Amino acid sequence: MDRVFANRSEAGRFLAEKLQRHARRDDVIVLGLPRGGVPVAYEIARSLGAPLDVFVVRKLGVPGFEELALGAIASGGVRVLNDDVASSIPNAEAIIENVTAREAAEIERREQLYRDHRPAPPVRDRVAILVDDGLATGATMRAAIKALRQAGAAKIVVAVPVGPPDTCIQLDQADEVICGLTPENFHAVGQYYEDFSQTSDQEVRELLSRAAETRQPG
Repeated sequence: MDRVFANRSEAGRFLAEKLQRHARRDDVIVLGLPRGGVPVAYEIARSLGAPLDVFVVRKLGVPGFEELALGAIASGGVRVLNDDVASSIPNAEAIIENVTAREAAEIERREQLYRDHRPAPPVRDRVAILVDDGLATGATMRAAIKALRQAGAAKIVVAVPVGPPDTCIQLDQADEVICGLTPENFHAVGQYYEDFSQTSDQEVRELLSRAAETRQPG
């Protein structure tokens, strides 16, 4: 019987035990993929004594065929393109610019909402621990890894509570990958949680605010 987490907080504490070699280091930052990755990341950041932030990734879908990804854009304005898709559609350059502008505005909106106008911490030359509540296809995580690499992170550590074995193996763009559970009979992330209710924007805001307050001197 595969382990089942009570909720995302328990999953975060489970992962934190596997990340203790990164504890109490000035160059570490924990980045949660919103929304569901943030409660997991909060527990990791608290255990490691590291700052917590969000890393927002948005897919660049082909208009009218949004499931077809031209690429992705992430926090910091970093864009990753899928050249195979881009080369197969007419007027790709103009479409990419239009979709990028729309999704960049959405990223900015979400970041302002989540951080409450706190500045984004730098990732250049830092160890970035990239956290989600689980993996399925891994597409969003791969985009996040590429974006962090382009943003100058010194080392990228992916940490997720659960994911299919083949997906975890395919994340070799990261410097280190920690998949807590890799069940062979994986069907969906939610089957490994007793409580997999949707994380709200307000919960993300509260966790980021709480994490920032606990790191303030004095």
